[in-house]
Amino acid sequence: MKKLYGIVLAALCSQVLDAQAPLSAEQLAAKHALVYNKPAPDFFEGALLGNGGMGVVVTTRPDAVVLYFGHNNVWDIRIAENHRDSLRDFNYVFNRVKDIPDLAGDTWYQQYNAMAADNYHQPYPRPFPCGSLVLGFDRRTAELIGHTLDISRGVCTVKFLMEDKRTVLLELFTDMQHDQLYMQLTDAAGKPAANIFNRVKVMTDPSTPAEFPRHTTAEELAAGSLSFRQILPSEEPRKYNPVTGAPKDKAFRLTVQVNTSLKKTSRINWSGDREEMGALEAALAPQNNFNAVVTLEEGLNSKVSKALATAAAPTASAYQQAAAESRRVWSAYWRKSAVQLGDAFLEELWYRNLYFLNCAAREGVTCPGLFANWSYNKIGTAWHGDYHMNYNTQQPFWVTFSSNHTEKNLPYVQLIEDLMPVSRKWAQEYYHLPGAYFPHSAYPVEMTMNPYPVPDWGWEVSETPWAVQGLWWHYLYSGDTSFLRSRAYEPIRAAVQFLVAYMKRPDAHGGSRWKDDRYHIFPTVPPELYALRTGFKYNYDCTVDLTLTKFIFHAFEQATTIMGTTANEQTLLTDIRDILAHYPDYPTAMSHKYGKVLVSVPEEHDQVVYNLPNPLVTVFPGEEHGLHTTGETAVLLNNTFLHQQNEGGNDLVMQHLQAARIGQLDLDRFSRQVRYSLLPNGTATDMVMQTGGRYNDQTPFNYMAPMGIWFENFALPAVVNECLMQGYNGTIRLFPNWSKTKDAAFDNLRAAGAFLVSARQAKGQVTAVNILSEKGHPLKVMVPWGAKGSYTNASGKHAITKGVLELNTAPGERISLRP
Repeated sequence: MKKLYGIVLAALCSQVLDAQAPLSAEQLAAKHALVYNKPAPDFFEGALLGNGGMGVVVTTRPDAVVLYFGHNNVWDIRIAENHRDSLRDFNYVFNRVKDIPDLAGDTWYQQYNAMAADNYHQPYPRPFPCGSLVLGFDRRTAELIGHTLDISRGVCTVKFLMEDKRTVLLELFTDMQHDQLYMQLTDAAGKPAANIFNRVKVMTDPSTPAEFPRHTTAEELAAGSLSFRQILPSEEPRKYNPVTGAPKDKAFRLTVQVNTSLKKTSRINWSGDREEMGALEAALAPQNNFNAVVTLEEGLNSKVSKALATAAAPTASAYQQAAAESRRVWSAYWRKSAVQLGDAFLEELWYRNLYFLNCAAREGVTCPGLFANWSYNKIGTAWHGDYHMNYNTQQPFWVTFSSNHTEKNLPYVQLIEDLMPVSRKWAQEYYHLPGAYFPHSAYPVEMTMNPYPVPDWGWEVSETPWAVQGLWWHYLYSGDTSFLRSRAYEPIRAAVQFLVAYMKRPDAHGGSRWKDDRYHIFPTVPPELYALRTGFKYNYDCTVDLTLTKFIFHAFEQATTIMGTTANEQTLLTDIRDILAHYPDYPTAMSHKYGKVLVSVPEEHDQVVYNLPNPLVTVFPGEEHGLHTTGETAVLLNNTFLHQQNEGGNDLVMQHLQAARIGQLDLDRFSRQVRYSLLPNGTATDMVMQTGGRYNDQTPFNYMAPMGIWFENFALPAVVNECLMQGYNGTIRLFPNWSKTKDAAFDNLRAAGAFLVSARQAKGQVTAVNILSEKGHPLKVMVPWGAKGSYTNASGKHAITKGVLELNTAPGERISLRP
């Protein structure tokens, strides 16, 4: 079956990407290699490698190649959970806050906030860098020219020019299934080249806390090995005994092995004194070739090897075997989907960011935090490098659905499952309500309480439906009912239970405050704005709360029908229908130029400069509005888009995806903002766009760039996908935000309902559409050339007589449309 499915996909690919010179997705990716024609000594200049668990940054100095190692599983796992007895429940805090005449000047409120935030102010938990490796060479005999990263197969090639004008190349790649990095030297023809490196050095991370148990070193010079092992304590310093350790301690070991023996040497230093090589540094013996392997072990301290394991010396044949296995993994990855665009930059953006995604996330490995698996020193530790549940954590996984990489969403699914115990506990013990309330910030470590129990950002209700939205999307795009049953249904149900109970509280319905029959979301906080305000101004019925809560209510209703649990859930479903029948309106304001526009929260004026693009969240991620929206609401959406101001930092993907969903995205302007945000390594950082919000004229507009590799922006291909095909709401639209002046083709973009869609536009006309129905769901397609042409399915060829084609399909059925 798998073989047949692969043949079907290949056939679709050959039909769609039938351009002047047909290229496979792997060949298309190879066109977009990252080339650096000079040394790249800075962390953010280096080539990014990774296997979804281990990440490696390849930097190049004029005198050495330096590799930095990280891993999604490797964290400083210590966590502060103090003040447990001082925290009061929601009812106490709410009732006290509502009577305070001035929150900003209230001593109790300020002290309580500081106490509640104290745990988060500790430097841990955080991603923990796994050390680095230096390969030094003599600049008198070798000149480092630059490096090339081939994203089609995940290989970095560093180029050297020798004194006799020969070219020597160092190839590096990460094994895609094991936490190992392979290296070899070749000549320009790919044949083994003599070793050019004169020293190798392994270094621990300079940010290693002094209170950690000191790392242990191991050297097997005859075997060409250097290694260090670091214990990661599980308890805070005041509780931890570094001598005896603790049962839950973790550890990692970084080992390099070269194919020649090592020896200690000395040199005369700058002061004129003899300097001996220290631990974890050695000189390489002459050798006719060079092969090396770096291995990263991680896990419980009790499981990571205490002694350096003896291994056979790296060989060229082992390198080739590992390279072939890695190439197979990459080839399979690229076969999932493809685009071929008449816009070279957007095509480059698409392939490069999907490359980074595959390096950063993998099923069975800890879900990446803010900065994924690349770290060094303090890089990758801002905001603990944690999970922020008001878009940062969710955003990188948006691309997994339309790009046909739903397997890459599974680390996020596992994260939500891991957060369920603490989320249920917080709902029950803090709110005294059923279900689950997902925390604002979280870590991939053992938590027994909400890590950020502060009554400002910690009261963002939107984060609960937002947390489970990606589980429903996973079902919606895959059609996998077993996934819905075993992994999605219960977290969604728990979120719905909490939201229903929260909205049905007496404080959120009726009474003197509301003077209506609506169920309100109160109190709450709009993402990145206001926190709590005196009198709860700006703390109710935020647009993002309303749209995401509505989204997950509808999702749960559909899920009960699919799962056959409607009768069992009748009470909850009745409450949902009651709330939806008495739902608050989305807040609006009057702008001077554009008339009525959407805003983030009632009572808000129209001149707010947003950090998160809140006004259009009903378009995305709410998916309530879009190209299917008509009349006054469509005008309202367009006016809001033209009017809104965003300060940058959190808008690079979301704002432009919103614009594509209403057909208003200017792709040239989008490209210019992406270029503004690009780092030398090809990733996009978060850049400030304007003042007037939280930023002022002395704010460094690139202040977030040195924080780390922003995992969230790997979702950029989702913006391109939405311009080529939209299929999120049951109707497939082709090239809805793509210029007719530019050709484009795409293969196997995924639509809701488990459809793989392929299409081609040439010279302003859509010339071919091919659709594979994986699960046999009903199909609805807006025919790009109107009520004409033909379609072919399992029953034969038929005329198209309507502008919207609606068909029942069978699992595995292929449908093609021709003008």
